[in-house]
Amino acid sequence: MARKELSDDDIAAFLGKGTSFKGVITYNGSIRIDGKVEGEIISQGALIVGESAVIEADISVGTIVCAGKISGNVQASGKVHLQSTASLSGSINTPDLIIDQGVAFNGQCEMKKPAGKKERE
Repeated sequence: MARKELSDDDIAAFLGKGTSFKGVITYNGSIRIDGKVEGEIISQGALIVGESAVIEADISVGTIVCAGKISGNVQASGKVHLQSTASLSGSINTPDLIIDQGVAFNGQCEMKKPAGKKERE
């Protein structure tokens, strides 16, 4: 079964390259970050971290696709996809993890399936 990837049409908010934000970001839907964020990011939606993004935050989201730099702990109820240009320093907690060749990952990873879902046999 093919999974639907996020497109630019699905993005509700955008923090562009050259912009910065300090504080707590909460949102519904999907956002894309290409700038700098310090603080915390919380949502059940999707987070797209662009190649130029620098995030120093604890992140708790549904799904994350990262091509930029993250320093902090990442928790995703769905999927974490680290693309080849990504750099992540911190722990990851997710049931589904994809790490492309070339990723710099320094930290720990815990992968537990949500209650009620069986492991692959």
